[in-house]
Amino acid sequence: MPALNQYAPDAVESPLMFQGWKLVTFLHWRYPIAQIRPLVPPDLELDLFDGSAWVGLVPFVVTQLRSPFIPALPWISQFPETNVRTYVRDRHGKPSIWFFTLDTARLPAVLAARTFFRLPYRWARMRVGRSKDIMQYESVRRAPFGSARNRATIRIGDAMTAEDLDIFLTARFRLYTLWGGRVAFVDAEHPPWPLHRAEVIRLEQNLIEESGVPAAAGSPLVHYSPGVDARIAPPKYLPLF
Repeated sequence: MPALNQYAPDAVESPLMFQGWKLVTFLHWRYPIAQIRPLVPPDLELDLFDGSAWVGLVPFVVTQLRSPFIPALPWISQFPETNVRTYVRDRHGKPSIWFFTLDTARLPAVLAARTFFRLPYRWARMRVGRSKDIMQYESVRRAPFGSARNRATIRIGDAMTAEDLDIFLTARFRLYTLWGGRVAFVDAEHPPWPLHRAEVIRLEQNLIEESGVPAAAGSPLVHYSPGVDARIAPPKYLPLF
């Protein structure tokens, strides 16, 4: 069982940017360790729950994207995004995210994230809509990033109190990436996710396989959140020792 008091944000005193992460659905599948361990850099360890690795498919909407000195702009500051991810720890035990891919609808965001954060962003046509308690997400990658697709319809349920596994899967405040062969990280600070129970009505996707991860088996565990506002820190290298 993980020490759940570790799943809390570090303060971001001097943010590089601000973002809202809204209309978020977390879909998670349990995976054997042997399937995911080769996909993660050797300097990072898989973060496990109940003896298993977990892979998430997370569609949402970025809002109010801006730097500390520039206001949010109508087109570039709001767009859909979907990531495929697993969970890791560094040598100091910090729980974090490892992204396999991140799809988004704004090419400038793709180019900036790939250049400055070395994150595996992909450009896609995307749509997110909500009608009462139904969320709909659609995406298809644009050339030259392939043709991976996701179509998900989710029914939002009642608000819930997060338990151990819910916290493990959603309370993540650091991501890791590779810069020039070294592990670097970016911290985010935001309030706890307000979570709702949710269920899949329809899910047709090959994003997971197109992200280099074996196909998911069985039905996912689903959470929904109306979202949070986040402060994003500048990237830093993981210390060598």
